[in-house]
Amino acid sequence: MNAPALPRAALADSPVIITVAPNGAYKKAADHPAVPLTADDLAREARACLDAGAGMMHMHVRKPDGSHLLDAQAYRDALAAVERAVGRELLVQVTSEAAGVYKAAEQIALVRELQPEAVSIGLREIAVPDIAEAELAAFLAWLAERRIMTQIILYDEGDVRRWLSLRARGLVPPGAWSVLFVLGRYSAGQTSRPQDLLPFLAAHDGGEPWAVCAFGATENTCIAAAAAFGGHARVGFENNLKLRDGSIAPDNAALVRQAADGARALGRPLATAADARRIYGAIA
Repeated sequence: MNAPALPRAALADSPVIITVAPNGAYKKAADHPAVPLTADDLAREARACLDAGAGMMHMHVRKPDGSHLLDAQAYRDALAAVERAVGRELLVQVTSEAAGVYKAAEQIALVRELQPEAVSIGLREIAVPDIAEAELAAFLAWLAERRIMTQIILYDEGDVRRWLSLRARGLVPPGAWSVLFVLGRYSAGQTSRPQDLLPFLAAHDGGEPWAVCAFGATENTCIAAAAAFGGHARVGFENNLKLRDGSIAPDNAALVRQAADGARALGRPLATAADARRIYGAIA
């Protein structure tokens, strides 16, 4: 397989969006005492991670017992808390993740009710037999019409080809789309490697901005590889608790700082929230 070409724009002119994913659907205090579980926790995390170099937050909300939740009012409360802490200095992306709890129809209904500024959607979770193709197309058209910054989560090159097929068949109208390449999700031991990025880039046509997330202490190496190829980075306790030396990170901000150092070493500036909104399509 030939390595993909570097982006035509100079990396120095291409800000890298560092997104912090501070909690995910599963991590709890037993996994790490700094996992944020409440709206106030997320607000404090937003401030710390913004100061460390993040331009964006990937947000999960939880039930009082700490389990995964998709609920519009819970999201509104958490989004309001984050805005009080940082204003609009972080772009906040909510998740629609099923986490084995919700069905595609419930996920779609949540997004329609909330109408967030930005959302992540797993292609494997909504492009399912339970959702008729016409219904899927209507949802994608609704997202595009409202310019909701929608990041499509892809787990392998087959997912990339499936997404491109939906686009080619006219089911994905022009909108504020981006994609997230998940490295190593289904590998043995869920171990990510930077070379896992290459099949995604070979399959992708460059039609949308893209980012990477990875698992374990190799997270930092993987997102550095993505930054070198002109992509963006998602880091945080959702997928990884470890620093690059294998030690446990004290908090999410430490993982953000590590990613920011790598971006600077490559000569890429750190994206602000305004940059992220421009890159992910909310601003023409």
